[in-house]
Amino acid sequence: MADYFSPTVIPEIIPNADMTELELLLLSHMFDAGSDGEGTYFHSWQGSSDLIRVSRAELVAALYAAHGSDSRVRAYVEEKLKAAASGDASVELDMSGMSWEVILQDIVRRSSKLRYITVTTAFTCSKMRADGFGGMAMFITADAIKACSTTEFLSDCLADIAGEQGGKQDAPDFQ
Repeated sequence: MADYFSPTVIPEIIPNADMTELELLLLSHMFDAGSDGEGTYFHSWQGSSDLIRVSRAELVAALYAAHGSDSRVRAYVEEKLKAAASGDASVELDMSGMSWEVILQDIVRRSSKLRYITVTTAFTCSKMRADGFGGMAMFITADAIKACSTTEFLSDCLADIAGEQGGKQDAPDFQ
């Protein structure tokens, strides 16, 4: 069996003052996080986590602190919390319906320091499989989330070659 990984790095140190407590809490569970006191560096050796478990008390406090912010994740988490069993000390959140990219975009929108956030992801595999390697780069601004994979890049290059040769080149199908 092959294991697939997507190590991810967000190289910008995100100022803690630019994040709501809720965003910091969630991103710190979706990624590994390192703090330098005034900012946080997010990364993951295997890829971000969509299914996270958070202390109910921490989550409720972070939701309360985020009240009135324009963070799009707040309403999503409020609905998930309502659906969770009320007696549990921790809450399991499926974050696949609210991507971390959207959370980062909200942070850029509010930030007076960040004009963008970049994300770099490698695609790796424990076996030498053709579909197990590559990567992706993402550029997140207040207005857009742009991404390009290595597959897209190679397809564009092959399309350029085919165009130069009048369509005579059969381009392989990268998927």
